[in-house]
Amino acid sequence: MFRDWMQPQMVDPERALPGRAEARPVPERHAVLGTPLAPPYPDGMEVIHFGMGCFWGAERLFWQLDGVYSSSVGYGAGYTPNPAYREVCSEQTGHAELVRVVFDPRRVSLEGLFRTFWEGHDPTQGMRQGNDVGTQYRSGIYTVDPAHYEAALASRERFNAALQAAGLGPVTTEIRELEAYYFAEDYHQQYLAKVPDGYCGLGGLRVAYPSPV
Repeated sequence: MFRDWMQPQMVDPERALPGRAEARPVPERHAVLGTPLAPPYPDGMEVIHFGMGCFWGAERLFWQLDGVYSSSVGYGAGYTPNPAYREVCSEQTGHAELVRVVFDPRRVSLEGLFRTFWEGHDPTQGMRQGNDVGTQYRSGIYTVDPAHYEAALASRERFNAALQAAGLGPVTTEIRELEAYYFAEDYHQQYLAKVPDGYCGLGGLRVAYPSPV
């Protein structure tokens, strides 16, 4: 009861900040991979988005995976168009901090991405991740492909069962289709490549993600 009372609350849509019509300029190339951040992406690439708390460390987890063509950080799953970072941190946009992962399914499987996601953070904390508290830090999988959505739901069930077997949980991760993704400011992109000793608040639960049978 006390934990639920302390949880930050999502802003009502009608009270969300109005944002702006102009999209933010996007860096032409990934600072590590050298690939484009913005679409169009090459034929055969697939796209999925993850929320794992602060997006700096989360993006680094994914750009290190073989088969990831590109990654970026941004905002989504809220209400305010083209928000600024300070607006997202105000909790008045409804957005989560997201990592966009553009991947080649011939080289890295969706299940491989799910493993990195589930094992790389604590998906049981509601609207927070460690000391980072706020609706923008919620755990989530946000899809643009219907097949990814169904696979994400199944992955949540498997990991929730694994956590329960370990005496942990339940999972609070939201899974939904993503209507819009807004690129974050330039200085956030590949932040931990630019500032190697920068902040990273990620921490998993030391529970293995069970692959599908």
